[in-house]
Amino acid sequence: MIKTIAFYLPQFHPIPENDKWWGKGFTEWTNVAKAKPMFPGHYQPHVPADLGFYDLRVPETREAQAALAEEYGITAFCYWHYWFGNGRRILELPFEQVLQSKKPDFPFCLAWANESWSGIWHGNPKSKLIEQVYPGEQDYIDHFNLLLPAFKDKRYFRVRNKPLFVVYKPLEIPDLKLFVDTFRRLALKNGLEGIHLVATNVDPDWDAHGNGFDALTPAVHTKDAYLRSANKFVDFYRRTKSSRLNVYYKKIFKKPTRIYNYKDAIQDFNEDSKGNIYYPTVIPNWDNSPRSGLNGFILHNSTPELFKNAMLNAVKRVKNYESEDQIIFIKSWNEWAEGNHLEPDLKYGHKYLQVVKDIMKG
Repeated sequence: MIKTIAFYLPQFHPIPENDKWWGKGFTEWTNVAKAKPMFPGHYQPHVPADLGFYDLRVPETREAQAALAEEYGITAFCYWHYWFGNGRRILELPFEQVLQSKKPDFPFCLAWANESWSGIWHGNPKSKLIEQVYPGEQDYIDHFNLLLPAFKDKRYFRVRNKPLFVVYKPLEIPDLKLFVDTFRRLALKNGLEGIHLVATNVDPDWDAHGNGFDALTPAVHTKDAYLRSANKFVDFYRRTKSSRLNVYYKKIFKKPTRIYNYKDAIQDFNEDSKGNIYYPTVIPNWDNSPRSGLNGFILHNSTPELFKNAMLNAVKRVKNYESEDQIIFIKSWNEWAEGNHLEPDLKYGHKYLQVVKDIMKG
């Protein structure tokens, strides 16, 4: 049976760091609510429907999300988890409350977002807010011990009875073998049957097994090297490879230059993964201009019908795997400021969710 795991962003509640960086009360909704169309036909803002502009500190919100996900065929949430090294964490409150309260009774797993935080929310990705560091073995031990109660929770999503743990950027871990060996050793030491490690932001032919991972879910195609722009002038400037023209275009026309058609970015998931287990990651939509303004990346004209094509491609990829490995990731459940969500909005309602439900029913 195919399982669907939706990435889940815990950015929807105030924290002191965001108050300091962006102003009192900042959450992901701040950028979502102020978004405006930047060119004719540009779908912005995305306004949430059923769940409203929620606060993830509210238990009823988390219960409603889980109920909606379960109704429409989502198997589990994969919560983004932040550990910057030396015990530094951020946005941990929603998941901690899920863990401690035992509610909602809905499967979950964790993804380590091992990446420095920049000023991307204000269109300034070069400014560093929190640096991701890798102090060594004791830090990996401390990290594992923090995660252990979650790994042992009966709701934790498992593959062959091993908790699934995603690593966002394994290539940035300088002592990757040490990290992998430490987590695997501690899993067995603490009574688990092991740990199922999944790498993302890697190429399909990256040697997952050789690097100690069980599977990979390759980077989603939001890179623009292979895409044809939805704007003919932009295609011209890209062919000239002139960054100066790029800057002038933005200044004069006040439009982003990375605008592509969603239909052109639909992945076939037929890459040769060199024997690795390849879990496809499907995106229902993508538009991070609410965060990044003119520097945003926009997949224009996403529709539920086109999303269905992408999901069917993903099903084709995994349907012949062993049952335990029939897994599809969806990015994402609620990344609203990336225009990247399954949660209902005023324009499409439940239509994207209905695609998942229909396909999972087979």
